[in-house]
Amino acid sequence: MKKILLFGNPNVGKSVIFSRLTGIHIISSNYPGTTVEFTKGKMKVSDETYELIDAPGIYSLNPISKAEEVAAKLLEDADIVINVMDATNLERSLFLTLQLIKSGKKMISLLNFWDETKHTGIKIDVKKLEKILGIPVIPTCALTGEGIKELVERLSEARESKLKVEEEHIWDKVGEIVKEVQKIYHRHHTFLEKLADLSIKPVSGIILGIAVLAATFYLVRFIGENLIEYVFNPLFELYLPLLKKIASFLSKNKILYDILIGKLPETVDDFVESFGLLTTGIYVPIAMVLPYVFSFYFILGILEDFGWLPRFAILLDNIFHRLGLHGLAVIPMMLGFGCNVPGVMATRVLETLRQRFIAIALLSITIPCSAQIAMIFGLSAKLGLKGIFIVFLTLFLFWILLGLILNRFLKGESPEIFTEIPPYRLPHFPTLFKKLWLRMKRFLLEAVPFVFIGVLFANLLYTFGIMSVLAHIFSPVLSKAFGLPGEAILAILIGFLRKDAAIGMLLPLNLMRNQLIVASVILTMFFPCIATFITIWKELGFKNLLFLILIMIVSSLTAGSLLHLILGK
Repeated sequence: MKKILLFGNPNVGKSVIFSRLTGIHIISSNYPGTTVEFTKGKMKVSDETYELIDAPGIYSLNPISKAEEVAAKLLEDADIVINVMDATNLERSLFLTLQLIKSGKKMISLLNFWDETKHTGIKIDVKKLEKILGIPVIPTCALTGEGIKELVERLSEARESKLKVEEEHIWDKVGEIVKEVQKIYHRHHTFLEKLADLSIKPVSGIILGIAVLAATFYLVRFIGENLIEYVFNPLFELYLPLLKKIASFLSKNKILYDILIGKLPETVDDFVESFGLLTTGIYVPIAMVLPYVFSFYFILGILEDFGWLPRFAILLDNIFHRLGLHGLAVIPMMLGFGCNVPGVMATRVLETLRQRFIAIALLSITIPCSAQIAMIFGLSAKLGLKGIFIVFLTLFLFWILLGLILNRFLKGESPEIFTEIPPYRLPHFPTLFKKLWLRMKRFLLEAVPFVFIGVLFANLLYTFGIMSVLAHIFSPVLSKAFGLPGEAILAILIGFLRKDAAIGMLLPLNLMRNQLIVASVILTMFFPCIATFITIWKELGFKNLLFLILIMIVSSLTAGSLLHLILGK
């Protein structure tokens, strides 16, 4: 099977074109030996099937980062290269295009965002550019599908270019080509461009940023709560009669009944406290967590594709520098609110190991994932809005304090931010939902099994009396330091498997409001879930992981003890 490689700079619309060409059958995976992710799928042209690979977005074939190394290695095995250029930024795109031509691969070039050239006063002579480059050049608009049919029809025309370019004179050649094929005309700013200008200025940008964040968390909660109330709870009401039949069948076997059913729920409200594999084990990840994970990734996807995150990164650059980072650290932090694993992996946007260590420490200790946030909101009946506010305020304060301390005592520098700010663009919703499905699928494959394991583990501990022994051993520490009962040790142990499941295990303990606040903070700041733990190990190495574990233990003990002293029982 021939391999077609989609190649281009970041933010040139490769993913949308990839989505147009492959449909829904796609796979996201890491390049062997790295944590750099790329996507691949299949497309059929006439009677021939091709493997299409969406390479990481890069600016140059001279690798200075892991992503660029992976892209260069993927290029070696490609039969055809589809080079995606930004028609509104031809000069920058041509630098990579000429490097690809020099590689000697069969190529087709796409001038994406062709529709925007008409609004930005840019006119490109496509025929002349095609003649100069010596390869097919096709104007496209990935959002509308313009040019995609022509791309498929002309795929057989992909060829090696005969254009000769010396490496040290590439920028000279780029200038010559741009001067010959492109003309710029005066035009007025669009609404999105005016909004983009406002969002990068300090005062208006911060106001807009706060408004976007507030709207984000409001919408996440609004969508999540409505999905629970109007979709998932009714489904579990329909599940109750079947569950009662299963419970009746298992009634003669107490051990199996306790493990699978726990306490038989009479209504949907009882599912959380039932603590059986077929009750709590299913209800917590599906009905309580999944709706919030869906809503978070949906809103995050819109912000990513719209182009807001890079602007927010620029605005926060000064603040992040005080924590030993720069503005681009906002991207892994935001991703961490969805899931800590991609958040940790996204710290690759930071240049030094020092920066990455600080970012991963702040992320894994003080930022709860969407599943964990969902569980904290799920406790709102007992916590109240004030209790939820205290939990997140404590985490935020420790995020700042920990960053200041690490920046003060860890040796090294924090380089300045260098990033491209893409224009605001309306999201392509088919691609948005495809990305959403990939993230949801990853969550389902990771979360549900770990919640099952957690509930099974807990039930076995209770059934064989191990729980009472552990509670007796740790009761003095938990009681004196945090004001928690000894049974809370189970939730802390389960937290290593899955944080959201661990918080759910606090409900059967009938804790008071202040105890729930303390426990929620401790579980957030203590050991990360095993998936995050392994990812950190891969990213930082074992020695740095051990140092981070020490910081986690000290931070969680400090936060829990202080909260207990301040709040009381």
